[in-house]
Amino acid sequence: MNTAALVAANAARWSKVRVQAAKGASFGAIARRLLAARDRYQAVSMLTGVPWFVIAVIHEREASQRWDASIAQGDPWARVSTHVPKGRGPFASWQAAAVDALTNCAPYAAKWKDWSPGGTMTLLEQYNGLGYANRGRPSPYIWAGTGQYVRGKYVADGKYDPDVVDNQPGCAGLLLAMAAIDASVADGLGQHGSAPPATPTPPAKPSITNPAPGSLGAWIVALFKRSFS
Repeated sequence: MNTAALVAANAARWSKVRVQAAKGASFGAIARRLLAARDRYQAVSMLTGVPWFVIAVIHEREASQRWDASIAQGDPWARVSTHVPKGRGPFASWQAAAVDALTNCAPYAAKWKDWSPGGTMTLLEQYNGLGYANRGRPSPYIWAGTGQYVRGKYVADGKYDPDVVDNQPGCAGLLLAMAAIDASVADGLGQHGSAPPATPTPPAKPSITNPAPGSLGAWIVALFKRSFS
């Protein structure tokens, strides 16, 4: 599958994504934990151009948000990495390792330009690998815990098991949960199109409890709430 086709496929999945009701509480708890570290992710974002909330969900998927582990593959950043990408480090800090992962390691996220929902999910899928896309299957790295994923997982490098379920929360559900708490995440996901255009509103500070009618924040908040219906 070429990149444009994958962006379109992921945009279509995003447009109808629903978090599984049984997973809602766990997604919300992780989202709050990721949002609490916003300043650390923003520091890396300023050096790489990758949106901070994208860095946050990569950190969760790769290392369960452990600060002693690299976002590249979850290996300790203070030692030379042994998992792909191998041979990285040691680094002086978590931040230095994160900048290296996003700048110098495939898929070179710092060079990515399409941060629309479809583009964001595609970058995240490339970060994990295109094995699922090559099989025509939704990637659990992105869609686990939502109605877009049922089963199927690579249990080792090159070894796919169609019956295994990935129970780790996927990036899409985490981003929706973060957007439902912080309207700036919703706006960041929608600022390049893909969401309905905002209607003009008087200047106001965005709020998750009172988003501007017709705003991108209101649209994604409604999308997240819909996921539990």
